[in-house]
Amino acid sequence: MTTTLRPTEPLHDAADGTRSRRYQVCVNSRPVGTLRLGTSPAFGASLAVLHDLRVDEGERRRGRATVAALAAEEVARSWGCRRISTAVPADAAAALRLFEALGYTRLNRGMRKRLGDTPPELPAGSRARPMTRDEYERWNPRTRERYARDWAARGVPEESARTKSRHDHDTLLPHGPDTENTLLSVVDHDGEPVGVLWVALRPDDAFVYKVEVDEPYRGRGHGRTLMRLAEAQAITAGRGVLGLSVFAGNTPAERLYESLGYETTLVGFHKPLL
Repeated sequence: MTTTLRPTEPLHDAADGTRSRRYQVCVNSRPVGTLRLGTSPAFGASLAVLHDLRVDEGERRRGRATVAALAAEEVARSWGCRRISTAVPADAAAALRLFEALGYTRLNRGMRKRLGDTPPELPAGSRARPMTRDEYERWNPRTRERYARDWAARGVPEESARTKSRHDHDTLLPHGPDTENTLLSVVDHDGEPVGVLWVALRPDDAFVYKVEVDEPYRGRGHGRTLMRLAEAQAITAGRGVLGLSVFAGNTPAERLYESLGYETTLVGFHKPLL
């Protein structure tokens, strides 16, 4: 039996430079599943994104998904992509095993926590305040550079890492500290600024985009203070869930979030296309 991909729509080239196409997964021309392949607006045309790979229940455990994923890689190569990524629900054990077996590396994970009704208080000596305009002007180029370096350190080509940083910051902070539903905060401890927090208030939840403790003050519990502030801001704004993303291998951050009750909901993978 031969497993192939059959396009179900024309190749779609969007105005933002991305492209995408939907496919049926077929065995001897018989449809047994679906997938969607696209490119990334954040990383540019060099990164393919594999979305929504599904195989019908009665066709699973026969290697259909493996062959379909490999065929998607070949399509991505024909588009000129140099890497491919996907995201898998954390409870999808078979899918997690599949992509690890195909040589994908865990890149990051999405985490969420359902919050209570009472905003947590900050510890004694710590005080939160909005980031000033002058502080933002100093912080913005620094955080863009660090974000790009974080991606480059995980095997992303430098040009693509800088494209990702530029895209994300321009999209999420189009008006800097005046961006709607955006909270940029500084935590002072005993009168000294020790860390920065960036929280977005989305329609159904709040999301932490940045938790950053200044290097001289790390290892003193200020990261936990920043997360308590994030939860307080979310609850005060009427959001009952707080989400975040953490790079795989950032062990201190992963341990912090787990200790605070955050659960992994999504696992991101990537793979170079040789």
